[in-house]
Amino acid sequence: MDQQFTPLPRETDAEGNPRLTGVEIEFSGLEAADVARLAVDCLGGAAAQTDDHAWQVTDTSIGKLDIYLDTALRHANSSPAKRIGLDIGKEVIPVEVVSEPLDIKGLSALDDLRAALRDAGAEGTRSGLVYGFGVHLNPSIAGRDAKGITYPLLAYALIESWMRDSHPIDFSRRVLPFTDPYPTRLVEALCEAGFVTPEAAMDIYLETTSSRNYGLDMLPIFAWMDQDRVTKAIGDDAVSARPAFHFRLPDCRIDEPGWSLRHEWARWRLVEQVAADEGLLARLMREWQEMHGSVVLRRAPWAERSGEMLEEAGLIDARDAA
Repeated sequence: MDQQFTPLPRETDAEGNPRLTGVEIEFSGLEAADVARLAVDCLGGAAAQTDDHAWQVTDTSIGKLDIYLDTALRHANSSPAKRIGLDIGKEVIPVEVVSEPLDIKGLSALDDLRAALRDAGAEGTRSGLVYGFGVHLNPSIAGRDAKGITYPLLAYALIESWMRDSHPIDFSRRVLPFTDPYPTRLVEALCEAGFVTPEAAMDIYLETTSSRNYGLDMLPIFAWMDQDRVTKAIGDDAVSARPAFHFRLPDCRIDEPGWSLRHEWARWRLVEQVAADEGLLARLMREWQEMHGSVVLRRAPWAERSGEMLEEAGLIDARDAA
């Protein structure tokens, strides 16, 4: 087994199938066609153009890759106006690489492509003031029960402040409404409810939020559970229903020395490590409630305290908690 990507605490689902993770990487500095050619060089397969500034690479060592300019214009019918719009916007619109769900070995191979893209001139979040680029991880759930859905949601909600404090996202992403922190009212309601069923967690989530633009977007899972309920709650039927978390917090720092997809994988793995420790989850919920009371003006004190608790649990070291 490839040790570059440490397995999740629960490696298989309830049926014993390996849990897989889809990956989305946004960046600039390269044309979609160049990215497709690099993917073939790195992973094999064949590249074919599917639309203006959109390519698909099939039969690679990790399956199919979709590569395109990440804009709503790509859904429009091909036309001179569309081509002009994409040509003008490509300076600030990211190229996105989207993988199929991957196992540990596949994640490592995709990270090899990430290195090749960096060497070819790919630019990440910090290369421009308007480059709000991210990396999205979509790990499949371990089960349809509370431990598979509710516990990871609780874990993320309770350590999100620490994650944002210890690894701050870039300013260009903070000012855009794509990775907002969970509202205090959501965390409060989750702590009051505790280890509830996924259905109850969904009710809480939909009653206290109405957006997909959070660092952990639970709507794909909840739409998979009950598409009509989600559509009615948020007034949008475009949510992609699937039994997978949508972790969209990480920046894409593809051009920065030392950065790799492994760093972001480790962050998600920490969420699942917390989720796997029911005692730690209970302590985090209790202390969150004790610290917050009825009014919360600052997140920093909880970020510090939750980091201390993670360190005490042996999940991070002192350097991470600082």
